Amino acid sequence: MGKHRHTEPPSDLVLRVKALESLLVEKGLVDAAALDVLIDTYENKVGPRNGAKVVARAWADPAYKARLLADATTAIAEFGFVGRQGEDMLVVENTPGVHNLTVCTLCSCYPWPVLGLPPVWYKAAPYRSRAVRDPRGVLREFGLDLPEDVEIRVWDSTAELRYLVLPERPAGTEGFSEDELAELVTRDSMIGVAKATLPGIGVAKATAPGGSGEAST
Repeated sequence: MGKHRHTEPPSDLVLRVKALESLLVEKGLVDAAALDVLIDTYENKVGPRNGAKVVARAWADPAYKARLLADATTAIAEFGFVGRQGEDMLVVENTPGVHNLTVCTLCSCYPWPVLGLPPVWYKAAPYRSRAVRDPRGVLREFGLDLPEDVEIRVWDSTAELRYLVLPERPAGTEGFSEDELAELVTRDSMIGVAKATLPGIGVAKATAPGGSGEAST
């Protein structure tokens, strides 16, 4: 892996957007709370629900799972989930012996069509640098303590290729419908910092590396 800078100053575009947002809020043209709700919706609800549908279909339909692992971009497009930041996708499958973790060490490349907006901690330097250097330690900070015999594979997203983790299907869900299965899939499990679990048996909420906010979603 090449060397990447892990902290960059905001781009001119980001600075302009923030200045415009501040001006609109100051003049009462935009409500800051409403804006936060909108961002939260796309970060935690709309986007990840798309990915959850993909995962649920893969759990329920072996033929679709095979297509997803062979050509993720095309299989995801079967749902109509296409567009910017999702042009080239690769799905990596968790198994009892292998756990996958995704990161973007260069900046914050992220599969928007299936996961929505990236969480703050995903873009933060502590996660981006430590996910590669100490993935097992990072996962522990998220509340996921994997056995030592489980191999952890870290996938570094780029502008050319983005990754989606296919979590293991929780035991005891054999009779679940796709909609019921989708409810078990979280954003964090598709990034790789958590597992998909049945309600009531998931890990406790954790603080992301560097104290950058709540991790579990």
